[in-house]
This record gives sequence, C-alpha cells and structure tokens, in this order.
Amino acid sequence: VQLQASGGGLVQAGGSLRPSCTAARVRTFSNYDLAWFRRAPGKEREFVAVILESGDKSYGSSVLGRFTISRDNAKKTVYLQMDSLKPEDTAVYSCAARWRTYDTADRTYEYWGQGTQVTVSS
Repeated sequence: VQLQASGGGLVQAGGSLRPSCTAARVRTFSNYDLAWFRRAPGKEREFVAVILESGDKSYGSSVLGRFTISRDNAKKTVYLQMDSLKPEDTAVYSCAARWRTYDTADRTYEYWGQGTQVTVSS
C-alpha cells in the first residue's frame, strides 16, 4: 500500500484546510483503517484521527470538535477537514493505514505516507 498526502498549506488562525491522502497499490481499500497523525517541530508524533473500515471514528483530544475525518472508498482517499485552526495545529500531517482492526484505540499502523505541511499563522 502506498499513500500520498496533499492539500496542506498556509492559513490564518480561524481558517480551514482539507488535506487528503490517496492510496495506490491496494485492491480492497475499503477493508483498511485509515488515520492521520501529526508532528510539530521538536515534539513527538501525535495521533489526530482514525476512521475504521466500519466507519467508526476517533479523534485526539486536541482536535476534537474542530477536525473531521472522512473517507471515499471509490476514490481510495481519506480526508481531514480542519476547521477553527490554531497556531498550535502547525505540523507535518501524515496519513497511515492498516488492515481492519475494529479498534479505534490501537495506534499501530503498517503503512505510512509522506507528510504534508500545515502552517497556521496567528
């Protein structure tokens, strides 16, 4: 499975962005759990959101209520709608995938894409 993220950019605080991540070399995209993580300069990687094969979702506490994860299985793409952005959301956002687990709390992923930079100015 290969993952390609895009759609990052520079936005002012309070604005929105919608990065996406498209998969290649995968036959049954719908059977995979998909997630977004981020890494800010000088910090450890942070879980952002996951959407399971079932459609169940979970979010990190710092983005809950502001970010929404969704998927389009026909397009083999996962999206992250980011609203009410804050300067502390500045980071490289990466997508990840794994074969279905039915467990939103599991943070282990097998496949990773390269990141897309999101910068939020104050």
